[in-house]
Amino acid sequence: MKLKPISQQVVAIIGASSGIGRETALRFAKKGAKVVVSARSQDGLNSLVEEIQLAGGEAFAVPADVSDFEQVKAVADKTVQIYGRLDTWVHAAATAIFARFEEITPEEFKRVVDVSLMGQVYGAMAALPHLKREGRGALIHISSVEARRSLPLQSPYSCSKHGVEGFLDSLRVELMHEGSQVSVTNVMPGVINTPFYNKSLTKLGVKPMAIPPFYEPSLVADAILHVAEHPTRDIVVGEVGKLVDLLQRVSPGLMDSLLAVVGFKGQKTDEPKTEHGPNNLYEPIPGEIGYDRVKGDFEPLTIPSISNLLDQNPLLTWGALAVAVLGAAAALGGIGQQEL
Repeated sequence: MKLKPISQQVVAIIGASSGIGRETALRFAKKGAKVVVSARSQDGLNSLVEEIQLAGGEAFAVPADVSDFEQVKAVADKTVQIYGRLDTWVHAAATAIFARFEEITPEEFKRVVDVSLMGQVYGAMAALPHLKREGRGALIHISSVEARRSLPLQSPYSCSKHGVEGFLDSLRVELMHEGSQVSVTNVMPGVINTPFYNKSLTKLGVKPMAIPPFYEPSLVADAILHVAEHPTRDIVVGEVGKLVDLLQRVSPGLMDSLLAVVGFKGQKTDEPKTEHGPNNLYEPIPGEIGYDRVKGDFEPLTIPSISNLLDQNPLLTWGALAVAVLGAAAALGGIGQQEL
């Protein structure tokens, strides 16, 4: 399976007004892709398109609520109408509630699933016919490490992300069976410093956060651009996310115990916020509040990542391995000389 270089691609990015989606749109445009961006926030889309165009890129905005299939389909159809084709579909739209399960209403739980799971399904439904008509392309779905390990206080979101992984696993095999040249990638970020936590509805009495450490959105954008050119089944972004995935596979009970200790206080800031505070569960937050940006409020808690750089650059991986082997050989040789 061979995908086009990014500079030759037409890319649609859903959930592009802030955070990972916004950073990804900026990166694709900078590399020469023609970009169509979508979200509910018209203010966020307008500022994004302006930023891309001022930097010399090409972008067009199509507002949409991903819980409505017809609106999602309109994004794909408009992309093809404007640029003649669709090469890559990046689906990053999501919403969440931070609360104990007993405090969440049926309507609230359903709304999170409609946006964070069914929105992803609708995205694939809308994009796939256009990708198949081109004979190749990439479906890139941004889920979360919560696709592998659920967290307390986030039951609707964790449920949605588990659903995304199950859906993509099924779709991927169907496409393989028919010999399709459309790649399907599940990108699973760890904890990322975006305005997601500002935008989520909270019933914790305070603004929510994630269990540190955080990674910057650029790390996820790098992974997305990589898989847009190099077909990849799935990718976990950030060493902590990879460790969580590993521990969950080895001992789910141990993860239960750990999260029972750190998973409650670790998701609360000291900043008061009621459930009536600004949130995007049903409607976008007005742009003047300032959440239509790439980064969130937790930059002091961010750390760098090396593992994803190695994942995306096999030569570096082999080089690091060679250095380690040579270093070990030299150490062993030195021990042998001392014994002689």
